[in-house]
Amino acid sequence: MSTPESPKARPMRPLPAFIFASRWLQLPLYLGLIAAQGVYVFHFWIELVHLLEAAFGSQTALQALVTSIGYKETANLTSLNETIIMLVVLALIDVVMISNLLIMVIVGGYETFVSRMNLEGHPDQPEWLSHVNASVLKVKLATAIIGISSIHLLKTFINAANYDVKVLMWQTIIHVVFLFSALAIAYTDKLLTSTHASGTDH
Repeated sequence: MSTPESPKARPMRPLPAFIFASRWLQLPLYLGLIAAQGVYVFHFWIELVHLLEAAFGSQTALQALVTSIGYKETANLTSLNETIIMLVVLALIDVVMISNLLIMVIVGGYETFVSRMNLEGHPDQPEWLSHVNASVLKVKLATAIIGISSIHLLKTFINAANYDVKVLMWQTIIHVVFLFSALAIAYTDKLLTSTHASGTDH
């Protein structure tokens, strides 16, 4: 018994084919994000090396850390303290979370808006990529931004003595706005999904 052949794709007319091909204009944007990812990796290792050198008593590395994290302690620091270590570690976690956000935008955006990667069956295929679409990607990005904002807010409150009250207040307000925005995006996506599901049932 012969299996039915899948219908062949109809050739596109020139104008729709040209418009559809314009999606490849996004490729340089994703390549640029990959370059930005490289910059983050470089920055991460610089901070990590400074932390290790400061742990072994390097005053130059310690001063570099103090400057990079905005730690404006007036006392003459001669060695690492718990607050500086915590702030540096949070800064490293912040870099990792932003790097994860970049990966989601690069891989998910390319898969959704440019071209399929054909990763089905690949052992390293991200779990979330198998069911990614524009709505799922939007919710995941909003969640990632909240995580990054949380790290920034935690860094600020740990080093609160060196910040103005207005800075603390506005960072908290902005974080709450991010939180409510993510909830609104997720709720809107849920409503749209429910409406689409009920529409297909009929």
